[in-house]
Amino acid sequence: MLTFEKMKALKSLFEFYINSSIHVALAVLALVHITVLEFDIELPKAYNFFVFFGTITGYNLVKYAPVAGLHHRSLTKSLKTIQVFSLLCFVILVFFSFQLSLQTLLYSGLFGLLTLLYAIPVFKSKSLRTIKGLKIFVVALVWAGVTVTVPLLAAQESLSGDSWVTFIQRFFLVIALIVPFEIRDLPYDNSILGTMPQLLGVVATNVLVTGLTGIAFILEAFKDVVSYPYAISLLLICLLTACATFFADKNQPKYYASFWVEGIPILWLAVFVLLRGVLL
Repeated sequence: MLTFEKMKALKSLFEFYINSSIHVALAVLALVHITVLEFDIELPKAYNFFVFFGTITGYNLVKYAPVAGLHHRSLTKSLKTIQVFSLLCFVILVFFSFQLSLQTLLYSGLFGLLTLLYAIPVFKSKSLRTIKGLKIFVVALVWAGVTVTVPLLAAQESLSGDSWVTFIQRFFLVIALIVPFEIRDLPYDNSILGTMPQLLGVVATNVLVTGLTGIAFILEAFKDVVSYPYAISLLLICLLTACATFFADKNQPKYYASFWVEGIPILWLAVFVLLRGVLL
């Protein structure tokens, strides 16, 4: 039987899991493996650790930089623990980077640079995050690059037409997955950010996201090689993502976006693997 102390410890552990970006790192890693399965490639094992620890390092840099939203003030007491954890992840990231090819590091470095420019003000005291309307597209570009383009290049595969279609699909889906966070942050975000909900309103943003997820699925028809397990799992995830955005609002439950929405890529991988086992 769980005592009050055990419940409190489990709650603290769960909060650390979310706030330290472990959950989002698993989501990014899931997207990498969706690419691996779709294109039947073999990645260097070090790349998995590189992506996982790199995501934690990058996301914590962005989240806990001075430009972070006001809703992060409640994390002050645990911030030092997260900073130490992030430093440890960075050291592990460096260790695994020495096990990757120079080409992989160069391509990964481009998206790493975008992450730094997103967090650190360098353009007339502005970061990419604070340039009006740019925030969501930078994040989507980094996610799509790290989970589609770089894995293919790391596996020494050429970038075919199908891989570019997957890149665009991933770009649209990540935009859709970010929107519930932007809706959540409406009371906190400075109007200078020009997020989609700020510019279009919540209703119009929901319509746009539905359109993007629809286009992401339709694009599957333009591939030379169509994987039915991938296509079916993609359809289910597009529908789920559109629904998740539709039900998002400014007063959403605390972990609606940061756990449930952010966990959609993990669910996608699980569905894809299950369908491969059934249909192939």
